[in-house]
Formats: sequence, structure tokens, C-alpha cells
Amino acid sequence: MTSYQELQGFAKTNFKAAHIIQSDAEALEIATQLSQQFKQTSVERDANRNLPFTEIESYSQSGLWAITVPKQYGGAEVSSLTVAKVIALFSGADGSIGQIPQNHFYALEVLRNTGTDAQKKRLYQEVLQGARFGNALAEFKTRTSAHKQTTLIPSKNGYLIQGEKFYCTGSLFAHRIPTLVVDETGNEFLAFVQRDSQGLELIDDWSGFGQRTTGSGTVKFNQVFVAKEDVIAFDTAFKQLSLVGPFAQIMHAAIEVGIARAAFEETLERVRVARPWIDANIDSATQDPLTLSELGHVATDVKASELLLKQAARSVDAAKQELNAETLAKASIDVAKVRAHSTETALKASSKLIELAGSRGSQRADGLDRHWRNARVHTLHDAARWKYYFIGNYVLNGVLPPRRGTL
Repeated sequence: MTSYQELQGFAKTNFKAAHIIQSDAEALEIATQLSQQFKQTSVERDANRNLPFTEIESYSQSGLWAITVPKQYGGAEVSSLTVAKVIALFSGADGSIGQIPQNHFYALEVLRNTGTDAQKKRLYQEVLQGARFGNALAEFKTRTSAHKQTTLIPSKNGYLIQGEKFYCTGSLFAHRIPTLVVDETGNEFLAFVQRDSQGLELIDDWSGFGQRTTGSGTVKFNQVFVAKEDVIAFDTAFKQLSLVGPFAQIMHAAIEVGIARAAFEETLERVRVARPWIDANIDSATQDPLTLSELGHVATDVKASELLLKQAARSVDAAKQELNAETLAKASIDVAKVRAHSTETALKASSKLIELAGSRGSQRADGLDRHWRNARVHTLHDAARWKYYFIGNYVLNGVLPPRRGTL
């Protein structure tokens, strides 16, 4: 477990001006190179639960954490497809690293929709300079995930935050921690809390069997002060027409698509060196008809998820250009399609990897199980069965899907 003092020291000593990416093509080029670099040590990180502080610093310094900043504020404002491809690349290399910036981009999207111009100028500039945002959204002790108990209390020149959050992915690596809070009237806000704020406690207690190095621990707030200018509306992003929900979900889908592709490609490598099954009467496992049939099914599913991801990203970008109830619904449904499909594909591809690799595939040193563990834990974010329900209700009855971050 990493100490709070170590986490604080990391944030303070590693904040420096980052590279500023200018285009989609540059973003993809940098992501391709950097993700391959991270892949080299992914098995060791997962096995020993080595938190990727150095990797995340390189990731944000590359400029990739600022690629969604709008052009008018100095960013590249890349397409949703590019964002999805970047996340998929890193998720294929290391599922944990692929997930860490997801909430950062999510917070920036909320800011784009509900922040004031002054707030956008200041916070976007921080990100362009290399700042990382984590998250403190979910709560563990409420009746449902929709209920929140972390409060925003008026104070001199700002507010005080009291409460506790869990599954705070990325907060261990962050300079600010966007925190979902409610005021006395029940309205929800997103407070961009400075990580060195007095009364803020980061606890490295994430113990999930997958996504082991996302740093998704607990964050406690004991009368933590936040300035008024660091608080923006949150619930209005879903009451009004906005792409916050679809944008959040397409990033989750990209994580699973990346894991699925990586698992499938590793399956091909393992089958090429596997021993043939004794009843097949063949010289190489690559000639086994049953293995080939299984590979054909996985290959088809992986490609289908990738195509659904591309279609969904284009729908999100189209809705961004002309946002109305119908374009928002189409984007939401298209994203739900890939999210539901990628859930099943990532689990299937990662399971088939171990099956087709044979008994050798179970060796801890190879870490082949990390793909399945990462996929299984990540797919617990949302229930794919409910996505299929909303898709069916839309295509048959014309019922528009709900506007929230889980669809």
C-alpha cells in the first residue's frame, strides 16, 4: 500500500509543462508508440501490483491527456473516434493504464457542458500544462449508485466537502480530484478539489482481482475546502441535451475493445506454438479444425466490436455537430450497442486465450489471465443486459433511452 505522504510528494514533484498535441494523427502516432512501450512491462506491473506512476507521468506529458480540450481553448479537440482508439491502444497494452484517464476525459466533458467560460479557460489551461484529473464519483454505502451522501456545505469564499468515495480510479495519480457532491437542496455538483487540500485523504486500498493498478481506492473528505470557482453543475448535464453520457460510455467500450483485441492477438501467438491435440491426427495445432473454428468466432466478434465502436464514435461526433433529442438518442443507442457487445467479446476473447493456449497458458509467469481479470472487473461498471433492453425498447417502440452516464 502506498502512503499518503508518498502520493502527495509524487503530485507535487511531477507537475511540469506537457507537450501540446496538434492533431488527431499526432495523437494516434504518440499513442501507438507509447502504448507499445508500456506493454513491455505490463505483466510485471500486474503481477506485483506496481502502480504506474512513471508511466502515467509519461502518458500525460506526451500531451495525450489534453486531446479533448476544445480548439478555442488551445487544445486539439480530437474526434471521439480518436479518443476511443487511443484508449483502446493503451487498454490492449495494459488494461489498468487504459482505464486511468477515462474519468479525466469525463470530467473535461462535464466541464465543456456546464462550466463557465472563466472555469473552462482556467481548468483547460491546467490540463494543457500537464495536470491530471482523477475522480471521486461513486459511493459504496448508499442504497443504490444513484444516491449520494457526500455533501457540499456553504463556507466563506467557497464550500466544505464532507463524505467518502470509493472506486476513485486515477485519483492516486491526479493533481485535482473532481468530486460528485450534493447540496442541501439535492442538486449535484462536480467539485475540482486540489489533491493537497487539508482534510483530503487518499487511501490505496483497491483490492479488485482485475484492473489491479488503476489506483481505484478510497477518498475521504473531512471538511475539505473548495473554492466557488472550482465547482460546476453536474446534474444539469443530464437534464439538458448533452453527450456526457454517450461520451463516458464509449470510453468504457474502448477499454473492452482494446482488451479483446490484445487477447485475440496473443491467442494467435500461443496457438502457433501449442502442441496439437492427440485425437486430431495433425502435426500442428494451427491445423486443428476445432481450434480454427473457435478462432474464427473470436476473430469475428473482435472485428464486430471494433466496427461497432467506430460507428458509435461517428454517431457521437455527428450529434456534437447537430445536437437534438434524436441525434442524442442515436448516439446513445449506438454506444450501448458497442458497450454490450464489447462486454461479451472481451470476456470471450480473454477466456478463449487461456483455453486454446492449453495448460501452458495457466502459468503465472506469462500472466495470460490478466486479460480476463481486467475484462471481468471492468465490465462490472454497467450491466450489458440493461443495454440490450434499452436498445430493444428503442428499435421496437421508439422509446428514447435515459440520459445518464450509464448508457
